[in-house]
Amino acid sequence: MSRYRLQPSRAQEAALLEHCGHARYVWNLAVEQHAHWRPGIKSAPGFAEQCRQLTEARAEFEWLRNGAQVVQQQALKDFAQAMAGFFKKTHKRPTWRKRGQGEGFRIVGRRGPNWDVRRVSRNVGEVKIPKVGWVRFRWSRPVADDVKSFRITRDAAGRWHLSFAVAPEPIPAPGTGEVVGVDRGVTVSAALSTGELLTAPTLRGAEKKRLLRLQRKLAKAKRGSNRRDKVKAAIARLKARETDRRKDWVEKTSTDIARRFDVIAVEDLKIRDMTRSAKGAVEAPGKNVRQKAGLNRGVLAAGWGQLVERLEHKAPGRVQKINPRFTSQTCNACGHRAAESRESQSRFVCVACGHQAHADVNAAKNVRDTAAGHAVAAREGPALAEPVNREPQRDLLLVR
Repeated sequence: MSRYRLQPSRAQEAALLEHCGHARYVWNLAVEQHAHWRPGIKSAPGFAEQCRQLTEARAEFEWLRNGAQVVQQQALKDFAQAMAGFFKKTHKRPTWRKRGQGEGFRIVGRRGPNWDVRRVSRNVGEVKIPKVGWVRFRWSRPVADDVKSFRITRDAAGRWHLSFAVAPEPIPAPGTGEVVGVDRGVTVSAALSTGELLTAPTLRGAEKKRLLRLQRKLAKAKRGSNRRDKVKAAIARLKARETDRRKDWVEKTSTDIARRFDVIAVEDLKIRDMTRSAKGAVEAPGKNVRQKAGLNRGVLAAGWGQLVERLEHKAPGRVQKINPRFTSQTCNACGHRAAESRESQSRFVCVACGHQAHADVNAAKNVRDTAAGHAVAAREGPALAEPVNREPQRDLLLVR
């Protein structure tokens, strides 16, 4: 997905917001139709039936007819794909979309009369959007010729973006046969088995203080007031700055790792389960809810999922997910496992052999050795998967 910064005029922005509103309206109607379905009654309408209903609605309502039909039909197509992912248990159930959150729409089809893209100058390009016209965007990289769809989005900070759906070319392996282990944490976002400690950037000290002041001001502002809207926009701009920094770090880090190592071993973490709220229910309220909420924010700010996702995109077939069980409690030098060896977040001292190391680097080395052991077992076959003279620490790691 190649993303560009869109630069619409005020009139074009109003037209784009109208497209977003139509796409959101059609999507929410589809969500409402499926929400009424219950087992034992007639199934909810599918994509073809919803398109027929959309045609009837456009004939009856002028405000809907004035919008782009391709935008509205594509919203129904996206909903159908989302429901298919839900039934396959690969995605969550599609939910209601709210104005100002996740605004956007998609255009699908080859270049032609409906949409097109052209370069105006060195740093400026234009994309043709139905019923909007040619809209400028920042030409930060070339646009592929085989583009068949694009998405227009508007974030909470009011910035517009243009994203072309293009399958990125994978980064070739260096061919050195080197394996790297990656341990992900909150304080250190990613620790490599080479000893490197990588931390995702966040807001700076002054920015965090400003965010706290704005959040306090937002709590005192009257709902529906202009002052509240201005404070919310200022908060959104700060959080967008943090998100941009994290995305930039993920892209640069994943590219660097994919270029340097043949095999990339990461922990198989269930991030969605790990970041669930601890508030519980009314009958059984949770404990340490605020502490767990802070930990959840730290996990999400470290970019765990984004880093592995981009590694799988850039190094397909070279990313191995390893069971993280006991990797932080096992000594990489002697293989002894003990929870007492992890003295603190960053300090690991083996209670058996006295080996000292950074705790995250020690865990990353265990992840690396497990991946290397799996590769050896796969090459040698079932008969040679249990060599006689294997090192004790390899025994322990393979059992995990």
